Amino acid sequence: MKQKRMRLLLAIFICIVLALPAVSVQAATTITSNQSGTQDGYYYELWKDSGTTSMTLDSGGTFSAQWSNIGNALFRKGKKFNETQTHQQIGNISVNYSANYQPNGNSYLCVYGWTVDPLIEYYIVDSWGSWRPPGGTSKGTITVDGGTYDIYETTRVNQPSIKGTATFQQYWSVRTSKRTSGTISVSEHFKAWESRGMPMGKMYEASLTVEGYQSSGSATVTSNTITIGGGGGPTPTPSPSTGTKKESESMTKSGQYTSNISSPFSGVALYANNDSVKYTQYFESGTHNFSLRGASNNSNMARVDLKIAGQTKGTFYFGGSSPAVYTLNNVSHGTGNQEIELVVTADDGTWDAYIDYLEIN
Repeated sequence: MKQKRMRLLLAIFICIVLALPAVSVQAATTITSNQSGTQDGYYYELWKDSGTTSMTLDSGGTFSAQWSNIGNALFRKGKKFNETQTHQQIGNISVNYSANYQPNGNSYLCVYGWTVDPLIEYYIVDSWGSWRPPGGTSKGTITVDGGTYDIYETTRVNQPSIKGTATFQQYWSVRTSKRTSGTISVSEHFKAWESRGMPMGKMYEASLTVEGYQSSGSATVTSNTITIGGGGGPTPTPSPSTGTKKESESMTKSGQYTSNISSPFSGVALYANNDSVKYTQYFESGTHNFSLRGASNNSNMARVDLKIAGQTKGTFYFGGSSPAVYTLNNVSHGTGNQEIELVVTADDGTWDAYIDYLEIN
């Protein structure tokens, strides 16, 4: 009786399995030579001039790449446009990504693309291999997406392009510290370039790209989502042409002990080294006066450094517990969005710094 019941249950199970719809699993596609196309709504391309390459096209914007003994090779997945619209007409462009990036030699992990009229090749570089690009004409910096990028412009003479051999400009934003995941607000870089006399043309492409040059390496892009449309990126704080005042408690607090206080004013206390507050300020021009209202918690001299885009520009001093204003005059800095940080770096355990507001003129 028991065996009959077991045979009956087995027969029912087999019938159920046979009745289920077949599931089709599509294998990833691997290409090894120059090829482009579309997959899952993303434009892809493998381009090389020589050497051994392999690119596996996974779902969505993801892919993996391997290269060795190459001259130059690019592996990319993103969006291709029809060369009829500017980036303003297309709308805001951003890329959210993560990657396991293992270069051996000269390589870039970046957002890459082209425009036409004018013909421009552009790079927004988040990480690199043995050499940090590109050594061209410096055009200042932009602070965005939690980091600072150096801006450069270079000229390519009679080199390969999307329009054949041509002479064209290259635009570069190169992050000052490497990363392999995060958001790249592509349109913010376009705006920064244009504000520095580097005109963009009509869009041809914007792709997350791994490039290798006379090197070897591998990369696996585990996520790559490109978003297009809508308004611009982060709204910058207005330019301080007639004076900008920023309360410390409205800034982003960082450090182990940083906290709000209500006396001797409503503000923030910085108790130890690396305690800080920061925010992003937009500048139209590159020189301003910075005034910080603050105090020490006792009669000992408190010190608070001013950093702009990660560079120390001066120090505010407060010699007692009565609130006072200390001013740094004619401070030079980059234009566009810049990260302002007020940070303690000289704490010796004998004082705490209290800060009220920062005023920029």
